[in-house]
Amino acid sequence: MLRVKFSVVPMLVLCTAALLSACSSTPKDATADWSPNRIYAEAKDEMGSGAYDKAIPLLEKLEGRAAGTPLAQQAQLDKAYAFYKSTDQAQALSTLERFIKLHPASPAMDYALYLKGIVNFNDNLGIFSAISRQDLSERDQKAAKESFESFKELVARFPDSRYSPDARARMIYIVNSLAQYEVHVARYYLTRGAYVAAINRAQLAVTDYQNVPAIEEALYIMLRSYEALGMKQLSDDTRRVIEKTYPSSTYLSGGFRPTAQPWWKFW
Repeated sequence: MLRVKFSVVPMLVLCTAALLSACSSTPKDATADWSPNRIYAEAKDEMGSGAYDKAIPLLEKLEGRAAGTPLAQQAQLDKAYAFYKSTDQAQALSTLERFIKLHPASPAMDYALYLKGIVNFNDNLGIFSAISRQDLSERDQKAAKESFESFKELVARFPDSRYSPDARARMIYIVNSLAQYEVHVARYYLTRGAYVAAINRAQLAVTDYQNVPAIEEALYIMLRSYEALGMKQLSDDTRRVIEKTYPSSTYLSGGFRPTAQPWWKFW
């Protein structure tokens, strides 16, 4: 019987070459010999140039290498900001919530709460909302309410924080936007002849929110709805309230106003 002999040496050479080839294909970590400070400096440079997608992995490496230090905490906050600027709201919020949970006594807690409020405040903004001139009050209010709660906690816990004045201003805007949302719905019902539904929604705005500009329009919607239903006593009462509260009301003289400048123009 013919026997074929295989050489062991060539087979070993082939296997060794294959292993070396596999090792050489593994990407080398360019930051392997970098100090934490150098990694942070490089990440800040990338963020400064707007390359947030490049900054994020650097900040993630820094979190691991500088674990347990203030620099790691700073890296986590910067990463949240980078996610926010990259329009990845979910990752930004997840990073911030993790920071708030792990570092309740951090001196940067006021910034974490402020950034969390900002991320929700700008929820779903982008080119399409700008083109459509979409107002905050016309979108889902869940993010607006969560934004308000973050700003509220910031102002309550850190009243002297440098972020608190802007947070207070945004809280005022959010409250009005929540009232305006109810007014949008009430106006929708009014234009479609659903006068009882319009009254109910406008009353909700008047009851739940006070001292905000949206209340004037809510009262005017109630007035128009009462008039359409032939409810003279209630319409007269509502008109007197408008005249007393808003003596220069343009609603009584000219009806509904043109669409206001979109909220995103202010920030």
